[in-house]
Amino acid sequence: MNTEYTLLESLFHAAVAAAQPDKTIGRYLTEKPKGRTVVVGAGKGAAQLAKALEDHWDGPLSGTIVTRYGYACDCKDIAVLEAAHPVPDEAGVRGAEQLFETVSGLTEDDLVIALICGGGSSLLPAPPPGVTLADEKALNQALLASGAPIDDMNCIRKHVSTIKGGRLALAAHPARVVSLIVSDIPGDIAAQVASGPTVASSATLDEARTLVRRYALDLPPSVHTHLMSDAAAAPSPDDPRFAGHEVHIIASAQISLEAAAREARNRGFDAVILSDAIEGEAREIARMHAAMARQIAGRGQPFAKPVILLSGGETTVTLRHKGRGGRNSEFLLSLALDIDGIGGIYALAADTDGIDGSQDNAGAFADGGTATAIRQAGADPAELLAKNDAWGAFDLAGTLFVPGPTGTNVNDFRAILIR
Repeated sequence: MNTEYTLLESLFHAAVAAAQPDKTIGRYLTEKPKGRTVVVGAGKGAAQLAKALEDHWDGPLSGTIVTRYGYACDCKDIAVLEAAHPVPDEAGVRGAEQLFETVSGLTEDDLVIALICGGGSSLLPAPPPGVTLADEKALNQALLASGAPIDDMNCIRKHVSTIKGGRLALAAHPARVVSLIVSDIPGDIAAQVASGPTVASSATLDEARTLVRRYALDLPPSVHTHLMSDAAAAPSPDDPRFAGHEVHIIASAQISLEAAAREARNRGFDAVILSDAIEGEAREIARMHAAMARQIAGRGQPFAKPVILLSGGETTVTLRHKGRGGRNSEFLLSLALDIDGIGGIYALAADTDGIDGSQDNAGAFADGGTATAIRQAGADPAELLAKNDAWGAFDLAGTLFVPGPTGTNVNDFRAILIR
């Protein structure tokens, strides 16, 4: 690995370290209740959140969390269940049922601590009456292929569920609920993380219906029928049963980008955070980043060289073919094509949870020679981009980034060094 890629990797690890629950959770612990303390949660980093809570909480705990297969860690008092992501499975259905059992029969003297992070939407399938798991899978696949931003996807998801949209918190009533959330949502909207199992949002059923039409979603008949019924309406944030609940964002993209910027400056490079909330089609967002990098490389404007551009958020991919990869890899392949043959530009795009899409890589590295390397390996990088096969492109180039599961998730991380 060249020194530029090593530098960019160090920034990724600094960003991930800033979002680790053992460093953040202690600042958000609430007072102990008279009664029981029960823990529920879901997400790709939920097991690490549960372990950190056990290490910091001075008192008895019990509970259940659901995480992705392969993402579990050992907890002493909190049960860790595993389920599928990004396509839900029966284990996720059982996990959602177990969360409801965990919060049943509580009193106003009891406390529920909800540990929520990215991935929880897929990990907690809870189809409403008349809708099957297969139907929910079909809905999820349609949403992932639609190119819709995450807040639009979650608006629809929470209206086709018995656990999302604050319903798990209502099941815990009259116990007090404190939600500790690692945000992977642009803008850090707590109700959008994992479709808000313990946090209601103001998005309405009419909005969900409008979004289905806007993205021309091909829904199973049962899902369409459900969305046309009043039973699909999600709880309102004004519901008095939410009174007294607390919601805390304990880690976010902005905090992690600031940590990466500090690491860059410690290594002698200026760093600029463009935004922590960039959304849009991955390949188009890449072209915008590439245009900025070319401007700086050629003219030294608007930032003097050397400089590192940092950004976060959550891009989307409209699937045109069944290729391999994810939004970060697709972003980077598009960027590689736009900086083809230009020296002095190096980039890393990766998902902070360690997995980008369908394979085992978090993302990849690229520079002005990457597109040429792919061609020399016998493939056309533009054709691979058209086929949504960014993983295949970077596998040929030998620049996949595979750090493994990180234990947290604050969304996309992008770093571009211009020498």
